[in-house]
Amino acid sequence: MIGCVSRIAELGTVLGIWAHPDDEAYLSGGLMALARDNGQRVVCVTATRGELGTPDPIAWPPDRLAAERTAELARCLEILGVTEQHWLPYRDGECAAVHAPDAVEELCAVIDRVRPDTVLTFGPDGVTGHPDHRAVSEWTTAAFEKAAAPRTRLWYAATPQRRVHRWKALDDSLGVYLPGYPVITPAEELAVDLVLDEDTVARKVRALAAQPTQTAGLIAAMGIDCYTEWVNDECFADAAIRLTTVS
Repeated sequence: MIGCVSRIAELGTVLGIWAHPDDEAYLSGGLMALARDNGQRVVCVTATRGELGTPDPIAWPPDRLAAERTAELARCLEILGVTEQHWLPYRDGECAAVHAPDAVEELCAVIDRVRPDTVLTFGPDGVTGHPDHRAVSEWTTAAFEKAAAPRTRLWYAATPQRRVHRWKALDDSLGVYLPGYPVITPAEELAVDLVLDEDTVARKVRALAAQPTQTAGLIAAMGIDCYTEWVNDECFADAAIRLTTVS
């Protein structure tokens, strides 16, 4: 299990495949920054522009929000040192209705081009249960099985018991998870259990703050210290173990 910064180099070339802008930073911002600091290649794929991600669709109609979140993601990735990003052509909230073979083929092409050593994405639970997250997990898993080279790792973002215990009240108040979620990953199934150092988590927070349509209200409500603690760990499970356990 990778639990310290010194082992990030073992990930080699990293390909992250996510549903919306900000998924990448919340779930792997520290890991991406550390890998880039090592000189590793990091590529980010985002399925949608997140155009429905607002409680105020009058102020932020979908086209306007999509454009803003596109720019926000660019600023976020610049802070993390990530220079390679690819958009899929799908709409926020509609990934579950996409013809999956089309999405899988597009991701196969990305995998062929990048030749990653490690692929990061959502597990079948989608972390929060969001249908877009779950669809992206399905596409990525299928594309990985078709196109990834031998010994490539597929890791699913995971929620350990300690996180649920520490943050349940806050997560419930924020509506982070859909009913019945999160799915807890046992500690022995974690491939990555990383608590970020002070400098890295501060950089991650700056990257998240660069997406203010999604984070400004949270940061203001929680306070920067609480928010920093809330995002200071990143956990992933080996897909091979998770899928075997589920089956």
